[in-house]
Amino acid sequence: MTLASQTEIVAPRRRFRGLKKLARNRGALFGGAIVLFFVLLAVFAPLIATHDPFASSFTNVRKPPSAEFWLGTDEIGRDIFSRLLYGARASLMAGVVSVAIALAIGVPLGLIAGYFGHLIDGTISRFIEALLAIPSLILAIALAAALGPSLMNAMLAIGVAATPIFVRLTRGQVLAVKTEDYVEGARAIGLPHGLIILRYILPNVLPPVVVQVTITIASAIIAEASLSFLGLGQQPPNPSWGSMLNTAKNFMSQAPWMSIFPGGAIFLVVLGFNLLGDGLRDALDPRDN
Repeated sequence: MTLASQTEIVAPRRRFRGLKKLARNRGALFGGAIVLFFVLLAVFAPLIATHDPFASSFTNVRKPPSAEFWLGTDEIGRDIFSRLLYGARASLMAGVVSVAIALAIGVPLGLIAGYFGHLIDGTISRFIEALLAIPSLILAIALAAALGPSLMNAMLAIGVAATPIFVRLTRGQVLAVKTEDYVEGARAIGLPHGLIILRYILPNVLPPVVVQVTITIASAIIAEASLSFLGLGQQPPNPSWGSMLNTAKNFMSQAPWMSIFPGGAIFLVVLGFNLLGDGLRDALDPRDN
C-alpha cells in the first residue's frame, strides 16, 4: 500500500473521531445551536417579521415591548423585532462574506509563502507584518472611509483587514507540513508544485484554518457593527444591529429596549461562534485524534 493511500485511509478516521468528539462537546453544541438559530431567523425574516421593518408610525414612537410590538419600537415608530430580524441578515452576511474575502486572499498567499520560502516568503511576510502593525479595526475603518459608506465596502474593508491572520496561520502550518516524509516523497517522484500543494499540503493545513474561520466571523460581526455604528456600514433605512445601537445611544434613559435587544443579539451571535470555534479546535486537535 502506498503512502498516499495510507494517508487517505487515516484522514477520514481522524475526521470521524473529531466529529464524535465535537458531538460530545456541550459548549460547541450550544454555540452551534445559537448560530443556527440566528441563521434561521435571518433566512426566514420575511415570514417571521410581525411588521414592515421600514414602516414608521409617529403614533407608536418609542413604545415599550407589548403584545403588538414584541421588542418595542424605535424613535420613529418602527418595530424593533422586525428590524432585528432583517439586521441579522446584514450582520451574518458581513461576517461570512468578510471572512470569505480574507480566505480567498490569505490562504493562497500563505501557501505560496510557506512552500516556496526565500525571497517570495520574505516579500509576502514583510507586507503582512506592515498590515499587522495597524490595528485591524482601525485599518477597516480607514478602508471603509476611503471606499465610501456601504455594507459592501464595509465587508471588503473587514475582509482585507482580516487577511493577515490567515496568511500567517497558513504559512506557519505549511512550514510544519512541507518537511513531512510524504511531501518529500511527492517531490522526489517529480510531482508538480501545484499538485503537491493542493493534494498533500492544503488538506493538512485546513483544520486550524477552519477553527480560525469561526473565530474571525465573530470578530467580523463586531467590526461590521462598529462600522455601522460609525455610519460607515449598512446605510439607513436598511437595518443593522450597529446602526440600531447608534440610534439607541440617544435614548438610553427614555427607551432602553432600543439598545438592549440589538446589543444582546450581537453578544449571543459572537458567543455562539466563539463556543463553536473552541469546540472545533478541541475536536480537530491532531494530538487528541
